Amino acid sequence: MNNQTLIIVVGLGSGGEDQLTLGTLKALESSSRRYVRTADHPAVADLKLRDIGFESFDRLYEQHDDFAEVYDAIADDLLAAAAGSPGETIVYAVPGHPMVAERTVQLLRQRAPEQGVGLKLLGGESFLDQAFTRLGFDPIEGFQLLDASELTREHLRPRLHTVIGQVYDAYTASEAKLALMNVYPDDYPIVVGQALGVEGQERILHIPLYELDRLDSYGNLMLVYIPASSDDRLSRRSFERLHEIVAILRSPEGCPWDREQTHQSIRRNFIEETYEAIEALDLDDPDGMKEEFGDVILQVLLHSQMEEETGAFDVFDVLAELNDKLIFRHPHVFGGENAENAEAALRNWEQMKAEEKKRKGLAERQSLLDGIPKDLPALPRAHKVQKKAASVGFDWPTLDGVFAKIEEELGELRQAVREESAERQRDELGDLLFAVVNASRFVKADPEEALAGTNRRFAERFKYIEEQLRISGRSFGDTDLIEMDAWWEEAKNR
Repeated sequence: MNNQTLIIVVGLGSGGEDQLTLGTLKALESSSRRYVRTADHPAVADLKLRDIGFESFDRLYEQHDDFAEVYDAIADDLLAAAAGSPGETIVYAVPGHPMVAERTVQLLRQRAPEQGVGLKLLGGESFLDQAFTRLGFDPIEGFQLLDASELTREHLRPRLHTVIGQVYDAYTASEAKLALMNVYPDDYPIVVGQALGVEGQERILHIPLYELDRLDSYGNLMLVYIPASSDDRLSRRSFERLHEIVAILRSPEGCPWDREQTHQSIRRNFIEETYEAIEALDLDDPDGMKEEFGDVILQVLLHSQMEEETGAFDVFDVLAELNDKLIFRHPHVFGGENAENAEAALRNWEQMKAEEKKRKGLAERQSLLDGIPKDLPALPRAHKVQKKAASVGFDWPTLDGVFAKIEEELGELRQAVREESAERQRDELGDLLFAVVNASRFVKADPEEALAGTNRRFAERFKYIEEQLRISGRSFGDTDLIEMDAWWEEAKNR
């Protein structure tokens, strides 16, 4: 004799009893233990006329703060009921189809086998069947079903027919609207369907997107439909569209200039665009950043497209590599490690970076200084070289030692200027600059940023001198260093 309790999950369809399958009706009639997730469904009232009643879980919606807690509680209650009724059959009814937007069923599928409870699913007409019929689109053309409560920009693909369910209330509608406005214009036409296929209750509204959270009612039977569109303007903020545009530019039908470029021919562009982006950062110019960051991304896309054309890799491989790297090197975020501060996080990064190279089978570096890009400008390269050396203890113990080295190198430069060749003078100047970079590390200032700041201040003050000359109607030849230095001090004190 089998004493295993069986839970049969049945779908009530999206409307009244006419949408029930014969198998569902037989299961309901043959069981005395019937539960329903919510009594707020047209079929429940119809079945009551047949003397088929349910115990509803509507009470749990009032007892918990969010839907996740409600669904957990429903699954727990059903399994507890099963444990207390060995050998019996329990019927659990859900709106629509048990496998369409029904979290409680997924929880039961996970937990029932662990607790020795049998589980059987009987299909039902989902709200999607009515959506296909009443809204008139064929899902084979490309279709996505999304949850309003978890909607993000990344989910949205305008070239697919999109149905958004679980629009329970005005708050959920508002959050969904904000996510949609990341892709669609505020006044973009959308369709709201309520109780599709339910006689006397169905409403189909055509509204602009901005009105989504201003309707007079929401509920379990509401959905939002956005027809598929090939309008490229809807994908202007997507990475896929950018990849597509670059591929077109490099194609035989594209731009002759873009087609002719190679890695080497536009190598300098990458450097220049990076510096322009840095300038926008230094100026704290949001509009400039937006434009210049785009130019840097374009360089990445162009070089990746060249490799895609050879079959080596594409930009999505680049993204995959980066995603994997970020996750692997942040075990304190995506794993079980901890990092109490930025220094600990950096140690994790370096440790995982070394582990990553071992897993990839990369050869150990012969020198600690290997890996610093050879084309890095001299000032940041000096900074990186010194940091690497300092990491193994090759460093001045205090800033006093750095100051003494600067004074020593300055003296040697003075002597070289008096007595040595131009080549020797250049070498001594390099030694002095290298020693000054050491000081930047001790005062925790990036030397490139420090010098860039000085360059900006110098330019601003020099322009003040030029302005004073224009005001007085004179040129540089009409003044002397004493007067210019006075204006310089004025500029400093402004």
